[in-house]
Amino acid sequence: MSLHGDLWGIVDSNQQDGDKAKGAVAVDAFPSLGKTTAVLAFAREFHRREIAEHGAFTAQGHERWPVCRVGLTGNTGMKDLNRAMLEFFGHPGRQISTAAQLGLQALDCMLLCEVRLLILDDLHFLRWRKTSGIEVSNHLKWIANEVPVTLLKVGVGLTDKGLFSEGEAAGDTALAQTGRRTTRLDMPPFTIDTEQGRRRWRQLLLALEQRIVLADAHPGMLADELSDYLFARSTGHIGSLMTLINRGCQRAARSEAERLTRDLLDQVRNDAAAEQAHAELEHALQAGKATSRPIRLRATR
Repeated sequence: MSLHGDLWGIVDSNQQDGDKAKGAVAVDAFPSLGKTTAVLAFAREFHRREIAEHGAFTAQGHERWPVCRVGLTGNTGMKDLNRAMLEFFGHPGRQISTAAQLGLQALDCMLLCEVRLLILDDLHFLRWRKTSGIEVSNHLKWIANEVPVTLLKVGVGLTDKGLFSEGEAAGDTALAQTGRRTTRLDMPPFTIDTEQGRRRWRQLLLALEQRIVLADAHPGMLADELSDYLFARSTGHIGSLMTLINRGCQRAARSEAERLTRDLLDQVRNDAAAEQAHAELEHALQAGKATSRPIRLRATR
């Protein structure tokens, strides 16, 4: 996907910068678009590549951990962030160290394990314009200066939260450098108003078909028979789509139907946002005013 292409380009170019501070990345998109799933898939590929190229252990004999992932909460401050990083490494001092010690221990772990990618998930929980948010922002800049690591931030509405803001008040000027150092990437929902969008939607359904384990599953079950229906029920949001398919597969197995059909999926409740938005879209698809099928498939239908 294009997101992975951008991430590879940024992360690999950062590794050519030597001891310079690395440019950060922020994946900023609406909920239920698969941001975390896509980022973790990239992290897995990056981890495997680094281990394959450099080995499972560093020159000093430490385990090589190319990726560190931390999830933030609404109350995350600088001490909480450092402790969360130490939790990832299983550091014994994470519960008894002072704030200053936690920071140095986290830095030590990343250097010894040769971390190259630091993922900060749910960054929208952080209050950037509050004192704790500015402290964390400054702390992340310190990490970027001291460790050859790319910061990969994931969240919802990060622009509105002030991550990229130049700031209007003196207290916000600390965030200006963050905006200059950070590249924003988004993940738009799937659309069917262009041929390219319809092809992308079909490719997604074909990929999902290969992962469904039902006795009566067959090629085309999603991409050919349920394409319009699934788009209407999910409104192009991969989170809603995955919820619907997962629950549908569970119902199909429990009822011994062993396949996904429209009648079966009609009995499955989806998330509230998808249920609220799908009626109008489903009407347009049924009336022929829109379609999720690429032109070449419609021509041979």
